[in-house]
Amino acid sequence: MKIIRVKDVMKTTFATIDGSATVSEAVKLMKASKTAMLIVNKRHEDDEIGMLTSADIARHVLAKDRSPSRVNVYEIMTCPVIQVYPEMDIRLCSRLFSTYNLVRAPVVENDIVLGVVSPNSLVLDGLYQYANDTNVQ
Repeated sequence: MKIIRVKDVMKTTFATIDGSATVSEAVKLMKASKTAMLIVNKRHEDDEIGMLTSADIARHVLAKDRSPSRVNVYEIMTCPVIQVYPEMDIRLCSRLFSTYNLVRAPVVENDIVLGVVSPNSLVLDGLYQYANDTNVQ
């Protein structure tokens, strides 16, 4: 069976934000970028990549009736996040998602985010390629 790698199914367009930004700024960026997830830049060399999702905002700001203009991204983001690498087999990546109940993961190589992968891209793009390969044989 052909190996399909994360780099073959990852989304290479994603939005980034600094942790010091407010949640209001994050929501505006999410809306403009038509995404529900932002990659949070490292603050310094020894920091880790973070992630902010609309679910984080709903849980930590909206549900608690906090002002989005008074909450910073770093207060509610997930950091560190589980990262995957571009050469990873999508079957193993899917197992990682299942084990840790992940919704998205940054694809990182040499400390640089190259893209983002989700269960949708693993299934709809990756498994689709498997299905087409087996139909050809």
